[in-house]
Amino acid sequence: DPQSPYGGLPQHHPQAPQQHHDPQAQQHHGGWAQTPQPGYDGQHPQYGHQPTGQSPHHDPHAPQGGQSPGQYQQGGWDGTGAHAQQPYGTDPVDPYGGQSLAYGQEQHDLYGTPEAYPPPEPPNRRSPEPEPRTDWDPEPEPAQDEDHAFFADGDEDTDDAPDADAPGRGRGRGERAGRGGKGRAGKAGRKRRNGCACLVVVAVFGGGIASVGYYGYQFYQNRFGAAPDFAGSGNGEQVTVVIPKGAGGYVIGQELKKAGVVQSVDAFVSAQAANPDGKQIQDGVYTLQKHMSAASAVQLMLSPKSRSNLIIAEGSRNTAVYALIDKRLGVPDGTTASAAKKDYKKLGLPEWALNHADLKDPLEGFLFPSSYAVAKGQQPEDVLKDMVARANERYTALGLAKKAQGLGLDGPWQLLTVASLVQAEGTSHDDFRKMAEVVYNRLKAGNTQTNGKLEFDSTYNYVKNQSKLDLSIAELRRYNNPYNTYHVTGLPPGPIDNPGEEALRGALDPTDDGWYYFISMDGKTSKFTKTLAEHEKLVDEWNLSKKSQ
Repeated sequence: DPQSPYGGLPQHHPQAPQQHHDPQAQQHHGGWAQTPQPGYDGQHPQYGHQPTGQSPHHDPHAPQGGQSPGQYQQGGWDGTGAHAQQPYGTDPVDPYGGQSLAYGQEQHDLYGTPEAYPPPEPPNRRSPEPEPRTDWDPEPEPAQDEDHAFFADGDEDTDDAPDADAPGRGRGRGERAGRGGKGRAGKAGRKRRNGCACLVVVAVFGGGIASVGYYGYQFYQNRFGAAPDFAGSGNGEQVTVVIPKGAGGYVIGQELKKAGVVQSVDAFVSAQAANPDGKQIQDGVYTLQKHMSAASAVQLMLSPKSRSNLIIAEGSRNTAVYALIDKRLGVPDGTTASAAKKDYKKLGLPEWALNHADLKDPLEGFLFPSSYAVAKGQQPEDVLKDMVARANERYTALGLAKKAQGLGLDGPWQLLTVASLVQAEGTSHDDFRKMAEVVYNRLKAGNTQTNGKLEFDSTYNYVKNQSKLDLSIAELRRYNNPYNTYHVTGLPPGPIDNPGEEALRGALDPTDDGWYYFISMDGKTSKFTKTLAEHEKLVDEWNLSKKSQ
């Protein structure tokens, strides 16, 4: 059979007898005729003289299959405007009978009847072919959303899209060649990116609107929206308010609002900030009125008249402190003393303050002199815990545990006891330092002045729970009690009062002048001497002054 001039298969007509071809002579791949490999058939030229149907180097922009421009093997053009189509009626027995006819051979005109499809246009005037129908009809996508300028994909690579007018770049090889090779996957990716961009824009605009609204509201509140506030200086109903230590404006405002003193916390904070002395409000107990304006509440809290804290004086004994707590809490007498005796180990004493023998009161020395917020409704144990905590804080800050041995003492417990003696006998800062030296000198081994005895009247008075001055030496020395330093040698079992800051500092930093004796001539100041003779002379002067009165 004659060969097609472009290497195609022989043409078959349904009316003509079928011809059988040797499958070894020609191979069919995808509708393109393949020329046998060079070197197997002597009728074909060797490498370097390729047949027109094949090119040793494929040019993506050149016509394929050795065709000249304007000619296509499948679905192409023969130069006359006739479109090559698959013939009908092929024999299913012949595997090669269904091949496309080669160009240049006689073909049936399938467009010659009125009901036939219109003949295709040349490539340069071709209209887009309709999408092939499928078994399912997807819901049409809104073109206006995809093509709107807002959703345009600025990153889309249009350089890779094939030129519709270029030969060999049409839709002849299937839908994979559509729109730059991206197809529907490209559209979905672009839609996902456009959706993310839309969310980002919405988030940015939404956050901006929220920020503007928030700051606008704050501006309006600061300029025009005053906080709710009562008017006047109260309705006459008194109320007690406890302000905790370290409380700031908002905490104070919350306590006042809870007690019904002010109408809102913000009103109090604003009034405190507007008052030049507003920041000087301290912790403690205040007696105020309900329904006060915030400005009136601030002004009254700055006045000493409103404060009713429990004040523990320096040198106070525990028995006196217990009575003050009972009175402030409105509980029966002895309630606080009973709680202290029962629960003293649960109130926060340090280890070095526990397990000492012959103590009259284990809490003596730990109800630190200060101002405390105590009001009705509190429990005695809570008040005592606050005082013990304050004592621990100060004793740690002053370094009692570290400095005791350097002063010749066994530990901080003895140092606290010395400070209580200094507090009981001294009257001023200078007295405290000299008084501390008297204690240390009398405690020294080999002391021949007092033979190791302190002989302080205050220790005897502590045991007796009194404060007498006119005590006879005979009476003092006869009373047998571990606290009576006229009877025992050395320090008493424990502190005899609650020393203050100055007495503690005096015990930590005594003078070194050789003082052994002292006497208070007027009850306000003390005179110190180094010898017993000097001391007895001052005693005689004091006795004469008493007789003359």
